[in-house]
Amino acid sequence: MSVIEFDAVRDDRYGGKAAGLARLHRLGFAVPVGFVVADVSAPGAVEAAAERFARMAADGTAPVAVRSSAVGEDGDDQSFAGQYDTVLGVDSLDAFAAAVRTCAASVRSRRASSYSGQRGATMHVVVQQMVDARAAGVVFTADPATGRRDLMVIDAVTGLGDALVDGTVSPDHVVLDSRGALAVQEVGEVPVLSPAEIAEIRSAALRAAEHWGRPVDLEWAIDRSGKLWWLQARPITTLPGDLNEMDSPLAGADHVYTRCNIGEMMPGAFCPLTASVSGYAIDYAMQMVQVVARAQPRYEKPWLQVGYFYGHMFLNLTEGTALSSGLLGNSLEQFSMSICGRVVEELQAQPPKPFARKLVNTVRLTTHALSAGPAIRRLGDRIAAFRVPAGDDPRLVLRELEAGVELYCDVTLTHVRSSSRAAVAANILESVLVRRAIGNGRGEEEGRAEAARLMAGASEVESALMLEELDAVVGGLAADAAAAEEFLAGEPDQVVGALRAADSAGGRALRRFLSRHGHRGYRELCMRDPSWAEDAGGLGAMMQVMLRSALDRADRGPARTQVETNSSGVVRFLARLARGGARGREETKSKMALTAHALKLGYRHLGEVLAGSGRLPDADLVFFFDRGELHRVVGAEDITDLVQCARKRREALTFQDSLEFDDVSVGRPVPLVARPQHAATDDRIPGRPAGRGIVEGVVRVAKSVVDARDVRRGEILVAPVTDVGWTPYFTVIAALVTDIGSSVSHGAVVAREYGLPCVVNTLVATRVLRTGDRVRVDGDRGLVTRLGEP
Repeated sequence: MSVIEFDAVRDDRYGGKAAGLARLHRLGFAVPVGFVVADVSAPGAVEAAAERFARMAADGTAPVAVRSSAVGEDGDDQSFAGQYDTVLGVDSLDAFAAAVRTCAASVRSRRASSYSGQRGATMHVVVQQMVDARAAGVVFTADPATGRRDLMVIDAVTGLGDALVDGTVSPDHVVLDSRGALAVQEVGEVPVLSPAEIAEIRSAALRAAEHWGRPVDLEWAIDRSGKLWWLQARPITTLPGDLNEMDSPLAGADHVYTRCNIGEMMPGAFCPLTASVSGYAIDYAMQMVQVVARAQPRYEKPWLQVGYFYGHMFLNLTEGTALSSGLLGNSLEQFSMSICGRVVEELQAQPPKPFARKLVNTVRLTTHALSAGPAIRRLGDRIAAFRVPAGDDPRLVLRELEAGVELYCDVTLTHVRSSSRAAVAANILESVLVRRAIGNGRGEEEGRAEAARLMAGASEVESALMLEELDAVVGGLAADAAAAEEFLAGEPDQVVGALRAADSAGGRALRRFLSRHGHRGYRELCMRDPSWAEDAGGLGAMMQVMLRSALDRADRGPARTQVETNSSGVVRFLARLARGGARGREETKSKMALTAHALKLGYRHLGEVLAGSGRLPDADLVFFFDRGELHRVVGAEDITDLVQCARKRREALTFQDSLEFDDVSVGRPVPLVARPQHAATDDRIPGRPAGRGIVEGVVRVAKSVVDARDVRRGEILVAPVTDVGWTPYFTVIAALVTDIGSSVSHGAVVAREYGLPCVVNTLVATRVLRTGDRVRVDGDRGLVTRLGEP
């Protein structure tokens, strides 16, 4: 029984390679004729295999390839790619016996032992007729680099595939989207594969993946006659969990979703718990605004106004059009401009409501927004009444956290009301000044820039006060040369910890700052990411950047912009209302962050309780369940499979975080496909003006707040979006450029307070610009221009 035919292989006892080929053969795939040599170390195995090879040679099916198929190789967990030996072009009995012994010996090689962590395995060998290949390659039914299961990757070379495996040849590289369309095509002057061959490989690979029930990696070859042969099939072992596993349902197949606006509040990818807490609260608040304006009869179900796809949050613009169509003076164009900074042509207007209904709806919504004051004033006491759970009974802890989520929903609704109140005056002010600019023969952008200038200078804005306090802590360090040197020389977490514990003026100032603002931070609505009070390393890195800048320059405080007195009384009144609205919006945003901070501490405690009892392998895993699943986790049922799912979701988050999207998507948002980096040909990047002034300088691209730790004084910060966690860097940079945002977004507001030129909503700046580029930022016109060498 040393020689096993493919038809007799029914499981993986003869190794994954043999099992994969046998499955392909049973599915009707063209697999080169061959056989399996079972346990080549067994007495008589090589001799028996030599007899079978001799029959193949007599039949004209030589030369052959002799390939390892050890136990565990090409399995679900490990591929062993390249760890064992393969011998090609075997055409004689002596060469065959030597090839089998070479494969057998490789099972004890140092590289194989190092890879597997164990010494030796049972070695079986696959023997197959060599394909006289015109082309060969590999196809992955999911992209192993990005983890995306909606992409297929094909690499192809001319001739045998060993040149592809050993890396001696640069292959043609083709990426197909879920429809089979070319997403990336990097090929030579003469492509290895024709479109028809690509389609044939794709069709067969999809059939194999469906049979395996998971993404697979297949090797193939096309012979001189054009026939496609299949040489290997195995699961892709390096994939994280499905990046779409926790996606919310689509509200409608043709609904239009956007990352704009919500991407400022919720940048990047988020764990499932954040989606079911913060995403749920935002969706709830937005639906309740729709109810007030009679755009929908009641709160219906989660995920109507907000979507969660590939770990990212999106706004549903289509649902929002129900609101705009029922209000006076609000058009589809104005609605899409307010969210996306452009007219979204993909949006379809809903039938307009009668004038009387529009009037009533407008009065209801305006009253709801402008009467938010009492609700805002009650927030402090309501939030203070919520105690972070500290008990040891996970069921009770979860019940208390669910009550906290209800509070969070109400706080978020109050913040939305406050933001709406701020937007009323800001939108009217911008509308008046745009009309005036057009009437005077100037462009719309000049009117918007004038509105941005008049909205600057608001006093007592929460984020500005917060930054002034942190600036004061850093200023105290800068005034003491020895203290500054010590602070800069240490590790960020250690120097902050030491300063926080110090009985000194600086230590007291830092403790006061953290008592008031320690709940803030980067991605502060994320249940998993720490706030400043818990992130000594992140806070310390920011303070070190600020301290270096303070030692290099004269102190620069907020550049308060004086409102020109030659503006009309109406314009000055609207500007005062807009600045007051911005102040109120920042206050409620802080309260929202405070509530999120209490909840994240509570969920962290729940994770510690569950890990301490052995229910979870580690406390951090609690963030990779949604709220519904947590009721199972705190119960008594077996959750082994659920825990494994959570682990895979945690692996997936890093992949999700690297994804980027178009600003607008119709139907389910699909990430952009990363294309080869080529020099940009268009050096003009338009956006929206959000902070006046013109400056030239060197770019620092920071796609996360961690990247921003490298920023140097006078650089131009280019980021996807900025939230409050970025603001300490505003004392260092010369200008701000973002992919998304508006003139009233957080980054724009604080940039204006510090007199920084600011251009938002460029959509592409982080993809087009590179760190070290020299650019001109024109905050008056909303234009970024890449300059030549100085």
